[in-house]
Amino acid sequence: MVFSNLVFLFMFLPIVLAAYFLLPRMFKNFILLLASLIFYAWGEPKYVILMLVSIVMNYIFGLMVHKFRNQIGYKKMTVALAVIANIGLLGYYKYSNFLIENMNSLFDLNIANEPLPLPIGISFFTFQAMSYVIDVYRRDAAVQSNIFDLALYIALFPQLVAGPIVRYNTVADEIKKRVHSLELFSEGVRRFIIGLSKKVLIANPMGELADTLFAMNPGDMSSGTAWLGILAYTLQIYFDFSGYSDMAIGLGKMFGFNFLENFNFPYISRSIAEFWRRWHISLGSWFRDYVYIPLGGNRKGPWTTYRNLLIVWTITGFWHGASWTFMAWGFYYGVIISLERLGLSKILEKLWRPLQHVYVLLIVMIGWVFFRSDSFDYSFNYIQTLFGFNGTQALDNATFLYMNDYGYVFVLGVIFSMPVMDWLKKLLYRENSFMGRYAVPIASPVVYMGLLLLVTMFLVNSTYNPFIYFRF
Repeated sequence: MVFSNLVFLFMFLPIVLAAYFLLPRMFKNFILLLASLIFYAWGEPKYVILMLVSIVMNYIFGLMVHKFRNQIGYKKMTVALAVIANIGLLGYYKYSNFLIENMNSLFDLNIANEPLPLPIGISFFTFQAMSYVIDVYRRDAAVQSNIFDLALYIALFPQLVAGPIVRYNTVADEIKKRVHSLELFSEGVRRFIIGLSKKVLIANPMGELADTLFAMNPGDMSSGTAWLGILAYTLQIYFDFSGYSDMAIGLGKMFGFNFLENFNFPYISRSIAEFWRRWHISLGSWFRDYVYIPLGGNRKGPWTTYRNLLIVWTITGFWHGASWTFMAWGFYYGVIISLERLGLSKILEKLWRPLQHVYVLLIVMIGWVFFRSDSFDYSFNYIQTLFGFNGTQALDNATFLYMNDYGYVFVLGVIFSMPVMDWLKKLLYRENSFMGRYAVPIASPVVYMGLLLLVTMFLVNSTYNPFIYFRF
């Protein structure tokens, strides 16, 4: 089940909200846990068992780490086993096919390789569970003795299948006791509708165009059409994933949880390092705290720092998918961020500000080619077409046809990838403003209801509704 599904919007969510707020406080966590398991089981019931195994396993590891808190050797061994077990679980389902394919190719073997369906959200809930055990080890979080409370943390449906990756210590108190208010609930509803609108009204149309163009042979399209394809994917992946994060954060607020932000308008960045401080913030901070810093971070000299950056970014790419192109995509960013640390950032700072934005967008869009493509051959051919290196036309009839059909979505995507809403709020809510004091409170509900109706119309009339990050 996905948030932009009519069944979720008009059946599952209303029923869960009604049960949650009508029943006494003592049943609220039970309702949320039950709803979360049903939500996850909707598409693939058998993988609920896998999640329950992960919950029980990490519950036991947490108790053991706490038990050995004053016995350093046993404590280290236990947390090491927890990491190995979690990585092993993730690796079996996500990377075993990739490993077998490469072993067969490299050593001319014939190992049987039955494709394993990837359990939705396994990368996210595995990282959450693992961070809980590590934080107990570090004494950054208290051990959870109630397995149902830990299960709720790992399985909580708003952020279960595509993040944001929530640290246990940020929600531990709210699992035990949360504040509910009309103001917080209303804020959650507004945030959810904004995310839903980003997903359905911008990400979906852009996804349809990106899928159409990336299914073509790069040699058969003009440079202009290739740029439209990668721009469409650039907008799709941002509005798809940030829209999901907005919906997750909004749902969390409806139930009394305050999740941290996961996106902060990354496409307005002026360096790649800044871009990654703004994009998928929860994943970046996870790798920083649990991989980069334990490797030594930037504390052991410049060359160790560059080595650590390359390792972390290559692993980040591999986290996204079992493919050499994902690893190359991660390594690509590791190299660029290392170059910025070496001195490129000082050169960038001297450039005209618009050129800094052009630099970031160009680097990011080239990176998205590798991220979106299934092979290196396709990626390199596509990049050649982008820059006209393979003799293709600059523009053709298809370019103008796609611009005519999708031009308004491109305009909306570009506008709302910038913090225009923040600027408008500052303008409208400024002190002594008639608009801020009277018109905005009246117009706001109308706007949000209009967006919800528009989204519903789009969902009724379209069957294209994927979430990119569900496959990670």
